[in-house]
Amino acid sequence: MIAAQDRKLALANIAVAYTAFLIGTLCGLLQVFIRNDAIQLPAWLDYYQILTAHGVLLALIFTTFFIFGFFATGMSKSLGDFGPKVRLTSWLGFWVTVIGTVLATAMIVSGEASVLYTFYAPLKASGWYYVGLALFVVGTWISSFALVGHYMVWRKNNKDQLSPLFAFMTITTIIMWLIACLGVVATVLFQYIPWAFGWVDTINVELSRSLFWYFGHPLVYFWLLPAYMAWYVIVPKLLGTTVFSDSLARLSFVLFILFSIPVGFHHQLTEPGISNFWKFLQVVLTFMVIIPSLMTAFSMFATFETVGRKNGGKGLFGWFTKLPWKDVRFTSIFIAMAFFIPGGAGGIINASFQLNEVVHNTLWIVGHFHITVGTPVAMTFMGLTFWLVPYLTGRKFTKSMQKLGFVQIITWSIGMLLMSTAQHVLGLLGAPRRTAFSSYNNHASTLDWFDGIISSHVTMAIGGSILFLSAMLLIYIVVMTMFLSPKAVKEKDMVEFPMAESGKASTPKFLENWWIWIGIAFALIFIAYAIPLSDMIQHSPPGSEGLKTW
Repeated sequence: MIAAQDRKLALANIAVAYTAFLIGTLCGLLQVFIRNDAIQLPAWLDYYQILTAHGVLLALIFTTFFIFGFFATGMSKSLGDFGPKVRLTSWLGFWVTVIGTVLATAMIVSGEASVLYTFYAPLKASGWYYVGLALFVVGTWISSFALVGHYMVWRKNNKDQLSPLFAFMTITTIIMWLIACLGVVATVLFQYIPWAFGWVDTINVELSRSLFWYFGHPLVYFWLLPAYMAWYVIVPKLLGTTVFSDSLARLSFVLFILFSIPVGFHHQLTEPGISNFWKFLQVVLTFMVIIPSLMTAFSMFATFETVGRKNGGKGLFGWFTKLPWKDVRFTSIFIAMAFFIPGGAGGIINASFQLNEVVHNTLWIVGHFHITVGTPVAMTFMGLTFWLVPYLTGRKFTKSMQKLGFVQIITWSIGMLLMSTAQHVLGLLGAPRRTAFSSYNNHASTLDWFDGIISSHVTMAIGGSILFLSAMLLIYIVVMTMFLSPKAVKEKDMVEFPMAESGKASTPKFLENWWIWIGIAFALIFIAYAIPLSDMIQHSPPGSEGLKTW
């Protein structure tokens, strides 16, 4: 068990994460009913407020706080307890992030920041909303530097040794996060805040969007890499084996530093201010990110088959039946992996030059987002929650909690399958994203959006309702294991951190030479962004004044 002070830090992060999760899922439930014209909001609340809150609270706040809670626990477990300086810095980062979260959320709730999760200019929020976002990012940086400091102390005391795999993956994710945040920090500090407070009259819209997506796509991998960490390090332990290949795992994470950042233009393929050459270059780099994902898939299914056959599995797929399906910690993560297969296939479509023209700004993108982040990432975090919270609180994860856990992941899977499938189909039929209910004056092309079974907003609402019920069940499990479940007195009742062993004997040491990978990453970023961004600055059209459409 890690030190009590470190446990409090991790639990504080997880508590904030699930508070945001509770509010965010409620906003999601309201959305699907509004889009189906089933309910009307009160006069003081509008659709774009809850749409903004849903995106920010779930995609940014829930994920980030949970990730740092997970990181704090695993780094303390793998490298030893935090020292006073690391602990103090981590708490400082936590509180700065909380202050930024509260400020930004207050602006959304008060109707001063209905600019959606992407906060595209020329939509203009209160300047304090952008201040809140800036504080949020700065807080995560402080927490990140604390973890890096803890890692550096370990490296200093263990010279010529490779760090534990969990710590290596944590530092990789943090490096990617710090580099990626440079884009959003630049646009918020030097464009949005001066513009929102009236210090300048206009904003360069194309530049602001490009800097956002410089950050926005690696943000997806900031969510995904902690899930990959669970797949690589936690799952083998649950299966009773070791990591399949330490060097493969480390190399796959290094490749994410290189290829997850210089790809933001594939979110801007329909925008005219960027030449086709730079779009094409970043699309090529986007497809390079598929390589570490396929490496991960190979490693995981090799582990599954090896363990299944060791346990007596025969025939082509007999190993599949020998996996520990009665362990909700494993089953939840396996289902999360399975959802990532169609999610990844959809990502290839979105990043394709021509196919993107069909699905851009439709509900297809929303469906893709939910089937990639809302299931592989979120359900992996759920699987981690089932043991992480009891581990940190010293409480039992009882058999009844295990049964509720199965009900929760099954209902989440069904709800997400219904909702995301309906969103994909509606997107192919042309239904737009980011809009409340509209039949466009009963135009003929909209009739299929509201008729039928799968291709209808009704199916989306049913799926969303099931997801909300599943979310409430998860909140119940979190509250029980955090505050109310009986304390584990006997050793057999104590929940452990299932961290698999990783053979490092044949792992090349240059994989942990961070300056090589950071240098290559910045070189790729320079190649992909230097000329188009400088062109946007030097040859920009007249800037746009702010618009408030809500």
